[in-house]
Amino acid sequence: MEENNLKSAIEALIFASDKPLTIEQIKKVLGIQEAAGVRKNIDELKTEYEAQNRGLRIVEIAGGFQMITSTVFAPFLKKLFKCRFSDKLSKPALESLAIIAYKQPLTRAEIESLRNVNVDGVMKSLLDKNLIRICGRKKIPGRPFVYGTTRQFLEHFGLKSLDDLPKMDEFSAMAKEMEAKADIEPIPEENLEAKNVPGQNA
Repeated sequence: MEENNLKSAIEALIFASDKPLTIEQIKKVLGIQEAAGVRKNIDELKTEYEAQNRGLRIVEIAGGFQMITSTVFAPFLKKLFKCRFSDKLSKPALESLAIIAYKQPLTRAEIESLRNVNVDGVMKSLLDKNLIRICGRKKIPGRPFVYGTTRQFLEHFGLKSLDDLPKMDEFSAMAKEMEAKADIEPIPEENLEAKNVPGQNA
């Protein structure tokens, strides 16, 4: 396949995919061996989109590549889709998901201890949405399951990896801004502080 055709083919695949597309998937579909060539063409496409100030961008999310709209046009897109149904996460689900994201892996009992409420319904919802998963058992009496986030979690929030989670001070500032706009009761910071927060030393 000629270089120009290869770039166009890669662009078409990323556009058509409803999930982030990995380099391995692109190689398999196109029947090519060199990952470097695929990466080079993706980087060129990303640069071209930005240089031409296109309405679309190619971003790396959850180990793959996805085509998204430019954030500059978010206000117009919100107007376009304001009447469309959106399966939003509830406040309790978001609180539990935040705790899991920053403290993973942890047990259901540990989540309930931090939130001071029963989380059975919330955990089922997060599992059904594939935002969290059972990732092992804790070596304590009863050997309870421990939970962590999934690749779907990264895709949902547009993160390349867990290292892209906001640091605690950034997270606190974001939470306060959201509280001011939506009158949301905050989660105490000590409930979110973890011994192993991604991107920070233990």
